[in-house]
Amino acid sequence: MLLWINGPFGGGKTQTAHEIRRRLPGSVICDPERVGFGLHRMTPPALRGDFQDFPAWRQGVYEVLDLVLTKHPGTVIAPMTLVEPAYFQEIVGRLRERGHDVRHFALLADRRTVLRRLRERNLGHVVKVVAGKDAPLRRESFAVRKLDRCLEQLRGPEFADHVWTDRLTVPQVADHIAAATGLDLVPDTDGALRGRVRRSWTSLKHIRF
Repeated sequence: MLLWINGPFGGGKTQTAHEIRRRLPGSVICDPERVGFGLHRMTPPALRGDFQDFPAWRQGVYEVLDLVLTKHPGTVIAPMTLVEPAYFQEIVGRLRERGHDVRHFALLADRRTVLRRLRERNLGHVVKVVAGKDAPLRRESFAVRKLDRCLEQLRGPEFADHVWTDRLTVPQVADHIAAATGLDLVPDTDGALRGRVRRSWTSLKHIRF
């Protein structure tokens, strides 16, 4: 089974994916973003743009996920923002046509909630250090520029199932996805402090400069 965890940047995809992986024995995370980073490193800055627009990215993600789903016996988790219906069909649709069990979830939240999460997580760590605790998010930030379009697109029926996360913790979102797919997660035994430290470490590991 593939769990594709979609959502806007700052919507909790990475945190949810890692929460499921640590509580679901045999599961693995296959991050489609890494294919995009590889393509960017192979091209000069002037040619980079949005790597999702590269046919090579879409084909590469499809082929890697097809391989892992075919060869790996456990659940595969792909946390990735994907809002273009044609691109979604090109990857997720083709995997389903190939016979794979693909379950898709779009993590949604109010715009203010997502902006707050961006301040508190990846972007916030950098912003607070550089400009002070109350500094606003930079308008030119890729995540903020894409936010409104992501939220609008992902509300469409083709991007169901929708999970509204404003009032849910990361473990609760993971539990919701597990219940919807029939997966048995081990109990969450983290206390409040340990869970916060774990999620902060996950965020730090995924900061991109």
